[in-house]
Amino acid sequence: MSDAADRWLAAHARTLDTLDPGAPYADLEPLRGVLRDVKIVGLGESTHGTREFFRLKHRVLEFLVRDMGCTVLAMEAGESAARAVDAYVCHGVGDPTRLIARLGFWTWRTEEMLDIVEWMRTHNLGVPADRRVRFVGIDPQLSADSVAALGSYLGQVAPERAADMAELEVLARARPGTGPDPEQRLLHRARSVAGFLDDNRAKFAELTSPQAAAEAVEHARILCRSADLVTRSLDPGSPQDNVFAVRDRYMAEAVARLTDDSGDSGDKGGSAGTAGTVALWAHNGHIAKGAYGNGVPALGSHLRARFGDGYYALGLLFGKGSFRARSANRTQGPGVRHRIGTSLRCVEGRLAAAVPGDYYVDLRAADPSSDGARWLREPSAQRSFGAAVPRLTYRFHLAPLTPAEDYDGLAFVSRSTCSRPLPDLDPEQP
Repeated sequence: MSDAADRWLAAHARTLDTLDPGAPYADLEPLRGVLRDVKIVGLGESTHGTREFFRLKHRVLEFLVRDMGCTVLAMEAGESAARAVDAYVCHGVGDPTRLIARLGFWTWRTEEMLDIVEWMRTHNLGVPADRRVRFVGIDPQLSADSVAALGSYLGQVAPERAADMAELEVLARARPGTGPDPEQRLLHRARSVAGFLDDNRAKFAELTSPQAAAEAVEHARILCRSADLVTRSLDPGSPQDNVFAVRDRYMAEAVARLTDDSGDSGDKGGSAGTAGTVALWAHNGHIAKGAYGNGVPALGSHLRARFGDGYYALGLLFGKGSFRARSANRTQGPGVRHRIGTSLRCVEGRLAAAVPGDYYVDLRAADPSSDGARWLREPSAQRSFGAAVPRLTYRFHLAPLTPAEDYDGLAFVSRSTCSRPLPDLDPEQP
């Protein structure tokens, strides 16, 4: 990038006074105008194990909730288990540390996530029910809570159908792409249970309650999505139908449902629509407005197609430091420290060189005809690390990037440190 690009960044960058939640947010005030007409704010991250990303997103969430009408935090976490976290933040039910551990993602079992959940609970204690901020999972994998809830409910209202759950128990622990099911037996079984509960909802509502019947239907729908995801192909050669494409499509649909006021899942842990803004928390790869390198449309691309400028994608990048991730050959544990320095081979190097410290920049403000903004529409590269990385070659992990096509804004943290894991309450947790 040219000196003109550096000057453009220096002119448009908004310095972050602090990354600490709870601090005054005069430095975030410019976001009020930027996000005025935005319905969904995508909050990305280039690693799942950077403490500063958790802290900054916590701080932005506070701003969105208190000043921008945000009523939902939509997480890249299991739809099924997140319902129990939602029950805690809305009603104080359960132990938040254990509920976070049950989400099934080691990346979220951190002190920083516990701080966020506890803040949501404290906030909700002081506001009317219609202004509570909710915690909603959007990923249909790892559906143990839905398997257990449906088994119990069917045992109560239709014992003769309880045996149907035996085949669906695999969905409690199966990961996407676990294995093909040519005859789609698992998906057919899940749809059969969902159809049965939906057809008999009025009768079962009288036996239990309307809310309990609606909850059961929603759990069954989660299992339908989970069954479809589990049995999809991992083959990247089918970019519209493989497990990666379907996962992002399901997550986009889950976010869209949160904006639909016709939802019928009830207040406690459901996925009914909301009239407020949705904060979407996921990896940069998911929240981006384009496609992955293999042509798979990202979650954010679906949201941009449906909501236009009502979706705002904020990518989070860092200059140097350390982050937590599992080594690629490990399936257990909270991840280990990985270190990386500043590199001019990627956009992070230029962001670090152009403006010192931590800051954010609104890319929608760029005049496309200016020399300084030309780099926003030129192909580049960004660093991208998943929950697991190769032991030695992770430093060379780059993903394609055209800044203005992939993101609406960028937040840059100069130094990354490792997120802090919660105590391992259950060694069998994945």
